[in-house]
Amino acid sequence: MMNATVKDVMTTEVVAVRQETTFKELAVALRRHRVSALPVVDDAGRVLGVVSEADLLAKEALADPGPVAELVHRKDVRKAEGLTAGDLMTRPPVTATPDDPIEQAARMMHFMRVKRLPVVNPGGQLVGIISRADVLAIFDRTDEDIRSDIVDAILLHEFLIDPRQFTVTVESGVVTMEGTPETAALGRTLIRKARHVPGVVAVRDRLSYPDIYPVVAGPAL
Repeated sequence: MMNATVKDVMTTEVVAVRQETTFKELAVALRRHRVSALPVVDDAGRVLGVVSEADLLAKEALADPGPVAELVHRKDVRKAEGLTAGDLMTRPPVTATPDDPIEQAARMMHFMRVKRLPVVNPGGQLVGIISRADVLAIFDRTDEDIRSDIVDAILLHEFLIDPRQFTVTVESGVVTMEGTPETAALGRTLIRKARHVPGVVAVRDRLSYPDIYPVVAGPAL
């Protein structure tokens, strides 16, 4: 499962709504399908935005903001007045593509503070959805599979290195690499590659790096 991408873990059966979907219909759909957000699509299936539980909650919370009125963002006030998905949705939508690396999707969720991402094709049409749970599923790999990726895929096939030069152990997703690479640059590259293997929780660098500036013996004085 080297170089895992969004299409490896995304859900392809997606519940989507149209712009004219009413507030009540949105609330029912979120509860019925037990999801935290719904993509909003046009007639061609292109993703226009996303409606989340938080968007709907604004109507209840801000119906009468009272003493916190001055702290309420104008955008939230508009959402509180919204009646349809088109009114309530967040746009432009934060989306992923099927070929995006899992790590990229995880970063987008973290920094954009969203729980799921609609997955779109080059035409912007909805083809799936990826959630935080889907991203975390990448860690559901055996230590043996992780070690195989590092030893066979990276050392042997990518760098043409005899795996017997290194000792690679994996315990609960934590990789320990020991051995002496030919160059310090190669060692750092191997560690970086290992960190990106799906399922790896951490990498312990126990490599014995060769001296960058080797000591050259001079004439005895």
